[in-house]
Amino acid sequence: MTLRLTPDDERVLAALAAEDGISRQEATIRAIHEVAARRGHERDVRTLSAAARDRYADLLDRLGR
Repeated sequence: MTLRLTPDDERVLAALAAEDGISRQEATIRAIHEVAARRGHERDVRTLSAAARDRYADLLDRLGR
């Protein structure tokens, strides 16, 4: 796979890799995994929040009055 980056993206990637003392490839892989983990966490929070709102809808409505 070839990853084509703009010069600005390449500069940012190189800075991230240098900061962590890793290769640009490893920095790219870590970034992919971090975004995937963050999205999974956000999805879990949305799901749990919706369940809590459903479960406590009456209480939340009373508190809102």
